[in-house]
Amino acid sequence: MTAVTTTAAVPETVAEERPQVRRRRRLSPGRRLPATRLAGPLLVLALWAAASAAGQLDTGAIPAPWTVLETGGRLWSAGTLPNDILTSLQRAGTGFAIGLTAGIVLALAAGLSRVGEALIDGTVQLNRAIPTLGLIPLFILWLGIGETFKIAIIAIVVYIPIYLNTHSALSGIDHRFVELAEVQGLSRFQFVRQVVIPGALPGFFVGLRLGVTGSWLGLVVLEQINATSGLGYMMFQAQNYGQSDVILVGLLIYGVFGLISDSAVRLIERRVLSWRRTLSS
Repeated sequence: MTAVTTTAAVPETVAEERPQVRRRRRLSPGRRLPATRLAGPLLVLALWAAASAAGQLDTGAIPAPWTVLETGGRLWSAGTLPNDILTSLQRAGTGFAIGLTAGIVLALAAGLSRVGEALIDGTVQLNRAIPTLGLIPLFILWLGIGETFKIAIIAIVVYIPIYLNTHSALSGIDHRFVELAEVQGLSRFQFVRQVVIPGALPGFFVGLRLGVTGSWLGLVVLEQINATSGLGYMMFQAQNYGQSDVILVGLLIYGVFGLISDSAVRLIERRVLSWRRTLSS
């Protein structure tokens, strides 16, 4: 009788456990969908086109998308738009390269040395607290009103987020990895290559994305100050003549460049950090 009771109890236990396994919920976001980052901009564009077609928008303030495209094509055919785009890319690229180099060097110097941290971190934090665009009058007095001060301001806008995020990632490296490197007898160069760089890359890419976006944001303002070419100059001139379609052409180009550059950084980040298992991957 006892053996029969035990045998009969086993299926009941298994039957009770099976529903618990089936009820397990998936908490991850799921598989990545293709071209998902374009869904939002395309939705905004569709709503803009629908509102324009329905006559719900003031065409003098917000022209229709097809009007903006027609204006962009006219400016491109005239040769002014390609020249303005090239000038803006050169300014943004030069300032970004200088800011990127400065941010990485300063973050490594402050993150790997107590002396470097004492000399650098407080200065950068002070610079971060000062509005960068508020430095424009002072930089004009120092560097003149030409291209040099524009590139310098863009470099400052770029290096601050790169430094902050890279330095934060360096400071957050687990000290056990440092102890392990010392036990293994790694040299300074091997320590930087095998421990510091992999540990700092996630924070660096966050700062890089912010720096890329910051370079475009700073460029919009700087190109309206004593400039003779560039997208910002084109938009400033259009404002004087009430050409809202030209202003929207410039804004759309800035937005496209920002989206492309951010997507490129994300792509590089996924390739470089493919060893990480995260929600986004």
